[in-house]
Amino acid sequence: MSLGKTHCCYNLLNSSNTASLTMAMFSSFCPPQIPNHFSITPISSFLRKPPSFKAFSVQTPTASTQDELPSRIGFLGIGIMGSPMAQNLIKSGCDVTVWNRTKSKCDPLISLGAKYKSSPEEVAAACDVTFAMLADPESAVDVACGKHGAASGIGPGKGYVDVSTVDGATSKLIGEHIKATGALFLEAPVSGSKKPAEDGHLIFLTAGDKSLYETVAPLLDIMGKSRFFLGSVGNGAAMKLVVNMVMGSMMASFSEGLLLGEKVGLDPDVIVENKTKLGTKRFLPVFLVLLIVENKKQLQKQEPNSPIYVISQGAISAPMFSMKGPSMVKSLYPTAFPLKHQQKDLRLALGLAESVSQPTPVAAAANELYKVAKSHGLSDHDFSAVIEALKAKLQDPPEY
Repeated sequence: MSLGKTHCCYNLLNSSNTASLTMAMFSSFCPPQIPNHFSITPISSFLRKPPSFKAFSVQTPTASTQDELPSRIGFLGIGIMGSPMAQNLIKSGCDVTVWNRTKSKCDPLISLGAKYKSSPEEVAAACDVTFAMLADPESAVDVACGKHGAASGIGPGKGYVDVSTVDGATSKLIGEHIKATGALFLEAPVSGSKKPAEDGHLIFLTAGDKSLYETVAPLLDIMGKSRFFLGSVGNGAAMKLVVNMVMGSMMASFSEGLLLGEKVGLDPDVIVENKTKLGTKRFLPVFLVLLIVENKKQLQKQEPNSPIYVISQGAISAPMFSMKGPSMVKSLYPTAFPLKHQQKDLRLALGLAESVSQPTPVAAAANELYKVAKSHGLSDHDFSAVIEALKAKLQDPPEY
């Protein structure tokens, strides 16, 4: 598998595809900086059975592709994710019109050349394709279907692409309102956080109208590194919730491990340390050590108690741990993915699981921990701040 932009089409949402795609998406939350002189072993060579999807061309948009872009693009929701996504479109030469409840958040984009409209309705009416990146299902429905919502201004020949993370029922509801106007609808939740959004390295999990998917593909390529078409509306939402459910549970468990290690006298800096001695000091996801170190002797040069020497040789390595760990040890949580959004996604994933009678006790326990973190005022911090909920629990007096 190339590290370039990947464009895939899933015809069926099966367990094999879900597992393969889920593994690929975790790295998008913590994109590694890989030294150019390392040779990378293709991930596909480790798979015993190739996933059942058809890979499209691996490339960045060409000049001819740019000529096929929709001429007028709308973007609703200029927050942590929406702002850099819209900015990448503007910098690529797209004619972008923006809207946000708080207009001041649009000002940096306006200074770059974006136009502004005072309502989602006006944006949808003025644009060929409108993207929406909202914080939660309620906001997504209101912006699309509410008073002066996008559905009021959209119509035949236009498209609406909702890149918010919502549940399948919400996505279908929005899709029904949009399609009732004669417009096309595509759900396209993204895997990735603030930095991948800034770098144009998001992963789009799309479902809905295939012709709209093909129309906006060049735009997705500007904002992301990979795109997948998963079939009917609801499949993209389900895939995103599965991914974020696993991610939230991983972070909760990692937090427990850090505090337990510290409690028994282990140095937390050593637990999360991830520095190589290959000539420079840099943070690299530990799982990449298995792929990029060309000579085993270089691994043997590591300190005996270094996690690179131990963790990199096991199955628990993950880029999220090595990227988030150092700041967690210092009790610093710069927001890349807000904790309140992680808890929202866990809640939605638990609802999805309940709808199909699938037990998810680990995710349920993690969700309660994120709720505790929110009660301590950590909603707008990075989701790694969930570790503070465990610290608070340790300080609580025992109940008799």
